[in-house]
Amino acid sequence: MDKYKQNNIDEHSLKIIKNESTDKIIALAGNPNVGKSTVFNGLTGLNQHTGNWPGKTVTIAQGNYRHKNKRFILVDLPGTYSLMANSVEEEVARDFICFGNPDVTVVIVDATCLERNLNLVLQTLEITNNVVVCVNLMDEARRKKIEIDLEKLSTELGVLVIGTSANKGKGLKELMTAVSKTAGNKKVNKTIIKYDNKIEEAVSKIEKQLNNILKNTVNARWLALRLIEGDDNLLRSIKKHLGFNRGNYKELIKMVADTKKGLHNEGFDSEVIRDKIVLNIVTKAEIISKKVLSFKSKEYNVQDRKIDKYLTSKLYGIPIMIGLLGIVFYITLIGANIPSGILAYGLFWLEDRLSDFFIWLGTPSWVHGILVLGMYRTLAWVVAVMLPPMAIFFPLFSILEDSGYLPRVAFNLDNLFKKACACGKQALTMCMGFGCNAAGIIGCRIIDSPRERLIAIITNNFVPCNGRFPTLIAVITMFFSGFIMSPLQPLISTFILTGIIVLGVIMTLFISKLLSKTILKGIPSTFTLELPPYRKPQFGKVIVRSIFDRTLFVLGRAVAIAAPAGLIIWIMANIKINNINILTHSANLLHPVAYLMGLDGYILIAFILGFPANEIVIPIIIMSYMSTGNILELDSLLALKSLLVNHGWTWLTAICVMLFSLMHWPCGTTCWTIKKETQSFKWTFVSFLVPTIVGIITCLVVANLVRLLGLV
Repeated sequence: MDKYKQNNIDEHSLKIIKNESTDKIIALAGNPNVGKSTVFNGLTGLNQHTGNWPGKTVTIAQGNYRHKNKRFILVDLPGTYSLMANSVEEEVARDFICFGNPDVTVVIVDATCLERNLNLVLQTLEITNNVVVCVNLMDEARRKKIEIDLEKLSTELGVLVIGTSANKGKGLKELMTAVSKTAGNKKVNKTIIKYDNKIEEAVSKIEKQLNNILKNTVNARWLALRLIEGDDNLLRSIKKHLGFNRGNYKELIKMVADTKKGLHNEGFDSEVIRDKIVLNIVTKAEIISKKVLSFKSKEYNVQDRKIDKYLTSKLYGIPIMIGLLGIVFYITLIGANIPSGILAYGLFWLEDRLSDFFIWLGTPSWVHGILVLGMYRTLAWVVAVMLPPMAIFFPLFSILEDSGYLPRVAFNLDNLFKKACACGKQALTMCMGFGCNAAGIIGCRIIDSPRERLIAIITNNFVPCNGRFPTLIAVITMFFSGFIMSPLQPLISTFILTGIIVLGVIMTLFISKLLSKTILKGIPSTFTLELPPYRKPQFGKVIVRSIFDRTLFVLGRAVAIAAPAGLIIWIMANIKINNINILTHSANLLHPVAYLMGLDGYILIAFILGFPANEIVIPIIIMSYMSTGNILELDSLLALKSLLVNHGWTWLTAICVMLFSLMHWPCGTTCWTIKKETQSFKWTFVSFLVPTIVGIITCLVVANLVRLLGLV
């Protein structure tokens, strides 16, 4: 524990730390898509948990592993291509390796893309001696007839190198043996990258001065390079974690300034120095790769390129993407019906038992109403309607992600988002929003630019989540698909639903463009988009992780917000003023505005009361029309359609309900998540206001244009 205190590391970030003096901290680093999380999960199993890095919105996972009676605490750092900190993920990974003092840093690389992955290995070796290289996906490399001389690679790097196939559990014990050996080894003959003579001379001067100041708490050579390069971001981290303020060291400041001035006179400004550092690292990686790699076939990636010829083509890419999206929705719609019914039956059976219990206790009716008919019933509907679709959608989404297809989605939509002055990565966060907008908001962390991240957050609500699917599907089935009992009905509903989602994507692009030209002006950033090789998904692990990491996480937040909502809804439906309940008074007050939008007051109040969870919009409408004091649902869509038509619904009402469901304020869970991600009430309010204004304007235009043309 002492070594952490001396470096003044934030106490929260060191829950990763040891409980015993023999515990070893192991950092897992690596590029995205190298199987880093597979290695982590293979070693720790379910003995792990996640949390945010202090002051950041980046999640790190940590777990325990025992090897030869030693306890290792593994920290799964964010996937990153570099430690030069161009993004929050890179900053977190770099800061933990630098200031978290891990006993060993395991850098996981992809055996099929070794040359590119070695860049991160070489950058890590500049920071620390205690490195083990894990060459993962060795089975993929063998399948593509790529051979890697691991012993020679170990010699070239000067550290231990272990080959693994983590998805099959192969090599993980050998990896931990190497980690254990490295943790106790103080003598390492690692490779050192040499730079231009002028840069080396400058580094040598500053390195000596830094060693006197920092007392070997940070690699002085590496820090000298960063000072010459002018990495202000790193200097802030050093000040935070080590209490080192260069303003207190005038001699060092003068030396750095004079050195940079001398280099500048020689034609080495900060940008040139950075370029030369990157070039040397890339060149070194290329040289090492040529020594250790051999290819039995130069066309080892030919199969992937054949597939990409269609999946990423201008002609077929987007239609195939829409088709796959339709298939995912179709499976979700068909698959969720039966489990939703079973879950609803079980939860409402429990409600009856709770009612019997309250009657047995002799509690007042209002207590039973608030707790059971209000709070519990609302929770029951949220869980019954939300859990099955998420439990199907998230694993399907994760399978597409695990297979390597999702980066192709970003590739296909990158040009469209660039035209909207947004980031191509927004395509991925938008896809995550289909499962849950809160999950999509969390996914926006992958976008480096703060401006573009805000655009992605504000517009994420334009794609419908699982909470809005029940409303959209019910309205489509009743008013447009026409064949309620026909086998064609799911196909027709899926086709119309996919069309609505395409409209949501179009609105996302349009509003992104509008925001980038008004309150969030800027030039779209560039980024390197990796198209990983196609892989057979690990279905079992994908399903387990998607349920635990996404489905239950999102459901937990929804339940936390839905409970108080049930209380408010019950009170409004049961407290009367002049023999009219508060719900009806509110609906009458909103009716003039709602009518202009093609709705009525009850529909609008249902959307407002559905703020905590969109799943309860339709039940609130039914409750209002039937003048009951409790949330309920009719037995069939035929009965529901009859109720709606009797209360004035037309095809125009149905269209406006779907449009407003697609484009209105984010739910309570999403707003909560936006606040946590942006740390700003201002941007949370903007994220609430933008889709609301767009939804109101869209409904006003459509409703009044149809009426003006006399079509209804």
